[in-house]
Amino acid sequence: GLPPALPALPLELTVLYNSLLFATGASDSAIQGEAEGIRQGLLRVLEACGACGQGLSTEELWQKVLQEVTVEELQAPLHRLGALQAAWWLAASRLGSAAGLFRLLSNAEDPGRARCSEGENELLYLLKAWRVPAEVASLPLVQSAEDLKEILCTAAAFLQGLQELEAGNFPTALSLLQEAAGGFCSKKVLAQIYTCLGCCAQRMGKPQTALQHLKRALQVDFQCLPALSHAAAVYHELGETEAELQALALLYEALEKKTPAAASSGPYFLIRTELLVHTPILASLLRHRHPSEVKYLLAQRCLQDGRVADAVEHYLDFLALLQEGLQQQVPLDGGSALPRIPEVFLEAASALEQAGRHQDAITMCEEVISRTTDLIPRTLRVEERLEQPECPSPEAGLAGGLLSQKKESLCCLAWRAAGYLHQGWAWAKLGESKEAVTQFSRCLGDLLRVQLYGCGVEPTESLLPEVEVLQKIRLLSLIGRGAQFLELGRHKEALLDFQHGLQILPGDPAAASYLVQALWKLNRKQEAAARWQKFSQSPAGEDGQQEGQGR
Repeated sequence: GLPPALPALPLELTVLYNSLLFATGASDSAIQGEAEGIRQGLLRVLEACGACGQGLSTEELWQKVLQEVTVEELQAPLHRLGALQAAWWLAASRLGSAAGLFRLLSNAEDPGRARCSEGENELLYLLKAWRVPAEVASLPLVQSAEDLKEILCTAAAFLQGLQELEAGNFPTALSLLQEAAGGFCSKKVLAQIYTCLGCCAQRMGKPQTALQHLKRALQVDFQCLPALSHAAAVYHELGETEAELQALALLYEALEKKTPAAASSGPYFLIRTELLVHTPILASLLRHRHPSEVKYLLAQRCLQDGRVADAVEHYLDFLALLQEGLQQQVPLDGGSALPRIPEVFLEAASALEQAGRHQDAITMCEEVISRTTDLIPRTLRVEERLEQPECPSPEAGLAGGLLSQKKESLCCLAWRAAGYLHQGWAWAKLGESKEAVTQFSRCLGDLLRVQLYGCGVEPTESLLPEVEVLQKIRLLSLIGRGAQFLELGRHKEALLDFQHGLQILPGDPAAASYLVQALWKLNRKQEAAARWQKFSQSPAGEDGQQEGQGR
């Protein structure tokens, strides 16, 4: 293009400022190509002043321009471009570069200005201290530098608040987010800030304060559904089940309606806070729940609270959603609240059992059993405990892959065994003791496929979680089958099952209680009395006796 001319540079830099703003507004993001436009503008300024900036980094280029270019007419356009540069750096989370630039801008204006006091946030101090250049009527701006300064202050406080929140510095995060909430932004962004404040307060162990912030977020923008999701989590933490279920029901209804985003009623700016703040932690905090996740949470919470009829309805609704298409209905990212699908089926079966719909529970479990049968090897040899290699190596990577495959097989085995366990309970409730014994025996037969090897059986703390689950299923199945043997008058077989159960978990109240019953029925009354006395004096106490009868 034309060589730079000093008299025309104020107009040229103003045109550059406006064009970059338009480009950002059109693309709805702050992108690197536009930052390159600023760099070319600075190189033309140095060229016009007889200097060279080729080969310098952007930070070094700004330093050279602000220290060597003293033409009065260029100061205001350069300051405006500096604010735009700071916006790009904030968008890239380069807060140190932005602070360094405003330090240069402040020194260029007033070298003797007081420094930031200890404990004060330097970037916010520098932004607030920056004197916005006066506008010239002959050089109109599409967004004033004053508005841009306010947006930069809000974005800087918001970004740093999120950084401190992620680092676990909650008091500092709270202070910065409160600063951002008092800044210049749209209602949508303000609701997001209040949502982050709520999350911060929750992590600080202040659930009531968290609820206040989350309610404020919904008052500002009723479409800020992450705030509703976080409120439900806080109510869950407080044990306020009714409020939690109401929040989840409202969230599900809102997600189903898919209301279009409301148009902003405030003034429109080409550079806005939301363009400058898009970090992974913010995306995580503002993650929108999928309707299927919320429906599952409703089902699970109702089941945990004993609202069996509601739980059954929600579980069946969730399973109906799955029929519409797994990919569309189930989020597959790591942040999902959903467990593995077979586990949902088993939870639904449990709800159906508690609702007295035993045949439906049997059918539900059959679905899990049939779908996992082909995924389980005939024998599965696994270590009881997980030994992590000290130094990663290719061999360790291969071993990790095999371990992952074995853990998946263990999961499938656990699901199928749990399916047989639930079927055993359901048949027992229907009074079909022989069929119940068959299902409990199938469960125990499946568990025999697992061959454990390792360091013995002393401490259980370091057992693989999957192995612990299998042991619990085996214990419950032995107790269940033993109880049905008692019903059938097969007392010796019942006694063996209860003895095996106590080998898995010595002192289990249900197994101990049933063991006493079996001994008594076998006319080994003296041994039964001794066992009963020992059991009654154990920490399990009376609650254990009731639990034994209940199972």
